[in-house]
Amino acid sequence: MGDEELVRVDGVDLCVETLGDRADPAVLLIAGAACSMDWWADGFCRRLADAGRFVIRYDHRDTGRSTTDEPGHPSYTEEALTNDPLGLLDALRVRRAHVVGLSSGGGIAQELAVRCPERIASLTVMSTTFYAPGGPELPPMVPGLRAVFDAPPAPPDWSDRSAVIDYLVADWLPYSGPAGATEAELRELAGRVVDRSVTVASSGNHWLLTGGSTPPEHSLGTLTVPALVIHGTADPMFPFPHGEALAAAIPGATLLPLAGVGHEMPPPATWDAVVPAIVEVTSAA
Repeated sequence: MGDEELVRVDGVDLCVETLGDRADPAVLLIAGAACSMDWWADGFCRRLADAGRFVIRYDHRDTGRSTTDEPGHPSYTEEALTNDPLGLLDALRVRRAHVVGLSSGGGIAQELAVRCPERIASLTVMSTTFYAPGGPELPPMVPGLRAVFDAPPAPPDWSDRSAVIDYLVADWLPYSGPAGATEAELRELAGRVVDRSVTVASSGNHWLLTGGSTPPEHSLGTLTVPALVIHGTADPMFPFPHGEALAAAIPGATLLPLAGVGHEMPPPATWDAVVPAIVEVTSAA
């Protein structure tokens, strides 16, 4: 779709794709844990680029075409995943960017906005929450998803493409809301992920990471950049009050509810609302 390349960051290769005019404001998309850039749909990225944004999406370590470690043996810490976006911006010679983070990518975006305000022009977080103790008491994940966490399916034969796709779809489907991604859409996404990944099984290394830095939640009240919180009303991982509380904690933040959407990338039916909201918040900086 755009220009895809491997960029050297902190001793590893990160696969990055850019779309749009480099003279336009840069928007850096940060996916969730164990997620490659494929989660940022092509059509979504095109809409942002067509609206006058220089769109950057990338594969985290151990996802997609970026450097991968042996499954079960990550050689890096949570801190590395947080620092990678800054190293990526440096490599692309982008001084300041608008960040858009999904799920744990939203946690990374929060930390960058607090820790490096000179590099972050605006903050958009989707399907995320407070990433430290000390925030308000919020509802836990719904029982159905908790059951999946407590009894995850057995891993597939990673050399069997069809079995891996079935496994990924079964893993992802419980996160979708009634207005979210369908099984057919997730199956198409899983195929792209499998076909682009160096080692699909390595993405599970994200769940083994330790060594993150001090989370920034107690400092969110000091943020001065424009902020947008996008949250599905049917999110089973972080129920909707998580989004409401996060928006309330960031001065001047706008909350955009997505009716019937779960813990997932905003589906195409929501893009007519989501893309203009991102364009607006990235225009206010």
